[in-house]
Amino acid sequence: MVTNKRVALVFRLCSMVFALLGILKQSGVFTGEFGFGGFMYYTLQSNLLAVVFFAFLSVRTWKSLRDGLRGSVGWHSRLGMVCAVDLLVTMIIFWTLLARVVPRGYLWSFENLAVHTITPLLCLLDYVFFSEPRRLKYRDVYYVCIFPLSYVVFSTIAGLMGYVYYFTSEFGDVSSSAALSVPVKVPYFFLDYERLGILVVAFIAGTLVFFLLLSHIIFFIDQKLRKLSH
Repeated sequence: MVTNKRVALVFRLCSMVFALLGILKQSGVFTGEFGFGGFMYYTLQSNLLAVVFFAFLSVRTWKSLRDGLRGSVGWHSRLGMVCAVDLLVTMIIFWTLLARVVPRGYLWSFENLAVHTITPLLCLLDYVFFSEPRRLKYRDVYYVCIFPLSYVVFSTIAGLMGYVYYFTSEFGDVSSSAALSVPVKVPYFFLDYERLGILVVAFIAGTLVFFLLLSHIIFFIDQKLRKLSH
């Protein structure tokens, strides 16, 4: 574990700024095409979680410098684990399920790599290098489900209330023709209950299992470190 508080502060400030830049670029701020629609998706919401988390840790690290240059900077290991897992799933689901349906030009753009790859990895690196081992309890592994389940509820309610995430043609391709377009009231194809029916439950359950698998892996590593330290 890194105990140099200046290193931790620089890393966390840079991570916060980078994550914020990724969100702003993704939402069209720098091109004059800003819209709140992007914030209806799990990707930007989870990246906002990362910005808030890095900002909180930066303030906490800066204040701790008054007590010396070195010391523990691994506060709130539970929350760090939750953020790391929730953001890693953002990255994994995008590259395994969604990358094939987005334009190639966007795939390797700064904004895409920022919100779907680099910011999730920054959350993981913060947990690996700065969190204290042996702080997790087994019940903590289930906290990673709170954010994604909340998002499922949020997006479902928004769709039922009439919010349209995007339009597709009857053949599933994005279309500019109003005559061929139909509204989609869910953010991702695996949540489209109108098309998939009960299979949506299976997709949600499978995704939650994946969340829990990652959190159990982190917990297992944490327990191993505990045994090695004795």
